[in-house]
Amino acid sequence: MIFDFLFPNRCLDCNQLIDKQEVVCELCLDKINFSNHNYFGNNSLMDKASLQIPVENAYSLLFYEKESLAQRIIHQLKYNHREKIGKVLAKWITERIDFRNHKPDLLVTVPLHYKKLKQRGYNQLHLFGNELSKHYQIPVNHTLLKRIKHSRAQAKKNQTERLKTKNAYQLTENINDKHILLIDDVYTTGNTMSNIAWEILRNSKNVKISILVMAMDV
Repeated sequence: MIFDFLFPNRCLDCNQLIDKQEVVCELCLDKINFSNHNYFGNNSLMDKASLQIPVENAYSLLFYEKESLAQRIIHQLKYNHREKIGKVLAKWITERIDFRNHKPDLLVTVPLHYKKLKQRGYNQLHLFGNELSKHYQIPVNHTLLKRIKHSRAQAKKNQTERLKTKNAYQLTENINDKHILLIDDVYTTGNTMSNIAWEILRNSKNVKISILVMAMDV
C-alpha cells in the first residue's frame, strides 16, 4: 500500500494514473499497433516464419516499430523490472485467440542464458507463459530448452550479427507426438525461433511446431 502511494502506476504513454494491473490508459490503448492476426490463417508472421521452418500456426500480438508504444511496453517488461507486464500481454492474447478444438499440447518458452537470467532476475516470458497456461489449460514447460551460448540481446545486434547466432539452444529431453507452441517476446529475423524449432525437430518424432510472440519487428 505504501509503495503504491509513493510510486503510483502511470500510463506508459500519457503518464496518467491508472490501475496497478494495467500498463496504459484506455485512451492510449488505441495507440498500440495490434497486429489483428488470425492465429489459424495466413498472416505476415506466418509468411516470414514458413520460409525458415515448417510451422502450423503463427501469431504476433503487436507490431514492433522503433519508438512506438509497443516497443516501450516490451522494453519495460525486459529491461525495467516490470515483469507483471507479461500478465497484461497474456490477457490481451486471451482476448484475441480462441484455440477451440485445436489447442497445442504444450507451451514452451524461449530460455535465457543463466548469466542473463541472473542479471535480469527473471525470464520475461515465464509469467506470460504461466498466465496463458492457466487460461487455456495447456501445460507449460520453461526448461525443455537450455540456452548454451551467451550473447548480446538480439535488439542490440545488427542484422549480420543476428544471422550468425547459431546452435545457441539445446533440448533437455526428447519430446514426441506433441504439437508445441513456442513462445518468445519479439520476432526479428526469426533466427531464434528457427534454431529452436530445428533443435526440437531433429531430436523428436511426430512433432508439430507453432509460434506465438508478443511482437514482431516490421
